[in-house]
Amino acid sequence: MIYRMYFTDTLKDNIYKRIFLFTNFTLLGMMFSFPLQGYALFSIIFSTLFLFASYFLAWFVFKYVPQRFRDRFSYRCIKAALCYMVISSIGPWAVGGVMAILGKASIWYKLSIYFYLHFQYNGWFILALTGILLFIAEKTKVAINKKKFRAFFLLMNAGIILSFFLSVLWTNPPVVFYWLAAAGAVLQVLACLQFFEILKKSWKKIHNSLQPIVAFLLELSGILLVVKVLLQLSTALPFFAELSFLYTDFVIGYLHWTFLGVVSLALFAFLHHFDFLKISRTTFWIYFCGFSLSEALIFYKGTSLWLHLVLPGNYSLWLVLISALIPLSVGVILFQNITSSRSRLEK
Repeated sequence: MIYRMYFTDTLKDNIYKRIFLFTNFTLLGMMFSFPLQGYALFSIIFSTLFLFASYFLAWFVFKYVPQRFRDRFSYRCIKAALCYMVISSIGPWAVGGVMAILGKASIWYKLSIYFYLHFQYNGWFILALTGILLFIAEKTKVAINKKKFRAFFLLMNAGIILSFFLSVLWTNPPVVFYWLAAAGAVLQVLACLQFFEILKKSWKKIHNSLQPIVAFLLELSGILLVVKVLLQLSTALPFFAELSFLYTDFVIGYLHWTFLGVVSLALFAFLHHFDFLKISRTTFWIYFCGFSLSEALIFYKGTSLWLHLVLPGNYSLWLVLISALIPLSVGVILFQNITSSRSRLEK
């Protein structure tokens, strides 16, 4: 999508195609090596190559984005997002060293993984999606207040950096880390409010420029984003920080809420908007049922362990059956788009 936004009028197809093919090669390598052997030789090789692929992508965008886009608010978000993508890679690089020197039982092993995840979903994913939405707003000639954007951008970046300390509270660190974590969580809430303030006056114009399914998905993703930010804010309190450490289902539920909810719904919307995929309402609701019901089960398990409630004996079976709706819906979406593209080619 970033390529579609900034490079359709350039002659950089060959460079980008090499990066794209190399990235997919590393993804396939990881997809087959990790389930078969875990964190071992081939999975390490492919995951390392993937990191280099992400560096190539960042280099490509920074170097070749046309000058006319470089002062736009959308590009500032995309640029920052790519920087966080690169920063997040410190986590995977550290994992190897930690395993070799301190072992998998060390707290630094988990902290390295949390570092990677945090800057992926709070930095790279959220800011990139924000940049794509602002690009669409700019295309519809929406006037964005410079001061408000500057305030949002500063709050967002400060919040992303400081809220990482939420991921270290389970280690019972010195009090200063609790204050830094709380500051980061509050700043992210303020950044979210500032972003909605930017969109509030112009959303009707943006909404009218979008297809109904795209506008609906973005609005739903926005609602899930608010819940995500509030959940994150709650973990600044020692009670909830300890709760999330003791019962990992809460962490899993939160991550799924972010990846399968906030991020995936926005991706569906933008993929539809840029004509990469067409999403029908029926297949979306299949996906959303799989997402929402599996979230309910995951959070219920965490709550049942916490409050000593009864967990159904067939819980795992229900979780598998409900979660299967997610890949089923994605498979249907891909099948529908492949068949429709073939019928267009035949005509």
